[in-house]
Amino acid sequence: MLESIRKDIEQLIARYEAVKVENENLRQELQACKETGNAQKAKIMELEEEVSSLLLSQAFNAAPGSDAKAKLDSLIKEIDRCISALEES
Repeated sequence: MLESIRKDIEQLIARYEAVKVENENLRQELQACKETGNAQKAKIMELEEEVSSLLLSQAFNAAPGSDAKAKLDSLIKEIDRCISALEES
């Protein structure tokens, strides 16, 4: 009977050690995943800024007669009118 209890305790200790090692491996894997996620979030932000910059650049380089060019010209004319009105005051 005592021998059986001793074997059970040894098995429990062996299982505990195996689970402990697995737990540490999982912690390391989780940390690596967090770091990868953070790096990917940073890359996404960088790419979103690049897209925004490209869209803005594209709006300024729009072909004559395009809608963006017409809107920009309209805004410039409105600003010029406002400046003229302020100068007259």
